[in-house]
Amino acid sequence: MAGKVHLIMSKSKIERRIIADHELAQLPRAGLLRRLAALLYDIFLVASIWLIMGYIIIFSYGLFADNTSVLVEGEVVTPRLLSLLQLLMMVSTMTCFYVWFWLRTGQTLGMIAWRIRALDMNNQPMSLRQALIRFALAWPSFWCLGIGYFYMYVNSSGDAMHEAFSRTKTVLLPKDARPF
Repeated sequence: MAGKVHLIMSKSKIERRIIADHELAQLPRAGLLRRLAALLYDIFLVASIWLIMGYIIIFSYGLFADNTSVLVEGEVVTPRLLSLLQLLMMVSTMTCFYVWFWLRTGQTLGMIAWRIRALDMNNQPMSLRQALIRFALAWPSFWCLGIGYFYMYVNSSGDAMHEAFSRTKTVLLPKDARPF
């Protein structure tokens, strides 16, 4: 009986394969909802990195300062240096997170889960310059009422505004594609 169950389960398993270069050129662009879902997954990962790094910064700052914050008229006030250190940590860790994944495999962990990959227009991994431009312009694309993402519906190839400027694209991978 156990052998039959194993046999049935193995038939439904999807065999993973590496996508060939000529197939990458034919893949459709990823849709907006899929991109936003991958972004949501990545936000959870980045937030957990921020919590760990924030703790390290506050602990280290507390070793060299009398305290990390004070209560002034019922409001907690954080020293400017500590606030600046936390802001720099948040921006640098998020930049490193996205750029490292995009350069390495073209996929963050959220992008792997939602089967999308970022590539340059020649279906190759993007360059450091392209990744930095893409990351820097993705912020205004998102925070300016999502106008950079709605550009996907106007652009004939379906690229978001930050992709058009960085000469990159985000494609939807088939179900049988290996993540990296």
